[in-house]
Amino acid sequence: MIQAMIPKPLTKESFSKFGDVIEVSDKSQHFTINHGFTERYHDLAKIDVNAHSGHPLLSIFRSSPIKAPIILESMERHPLSSQAFFPLSEHAYLVVVAPAGEFDYNAIEVFLAQSNQGVNYHRGTWHHYCLALHGSSDFLVLDRGTRSDAEDKNCDVVVFDENINISLDQ
Repeated sequence: MIQAMIPKPLTKESFSKFGDVIEVSDKSQHFTINHGFTERYHDLAKIDVNAHSGHPLLSIFRSSPIKAPIILESMERHPLSSQAFFPLSEHAYLVVVAPAGEFDYNAIEVFLAQSNQGVNYHRGTWHHYCLALHGSSDFLVLDRGTRSDAEDKNCDVVVFDENINISLDQ
């Protein structure tokens, strides 16, 4: 088993090579709308789903919490689109990623995302499925759909030769 990885805080800067962090922040472009009753945090992620006649697909994923020890056995990527996740629950969760391209164990990074932070994985970014930590967690997911998903090859999976352990003890 590969040495235990420790999650680091999720920030726009630390995550930028993998995708976008979706969150309300004074650093984000924002402005008042609806007669002053709403603040719009604008253009928070670059959604990329149109390749090969794709269209936006909105879903909710419900993830069961993962128990310690956290062992990763595989990762996936979507070569034709981005994929955005935004938590609807009040629980922190883990984000595990590696850069697009040939999969590299040594390039894996682990982030601790708070319940007010979503992520948008860039096209081709390797990532693990949702890792809920403290309770059942719902995620609003925006990704790519097609008329014939059976013919659409937009998910590559790599199964690890050695499992990866994530430690939440810091």
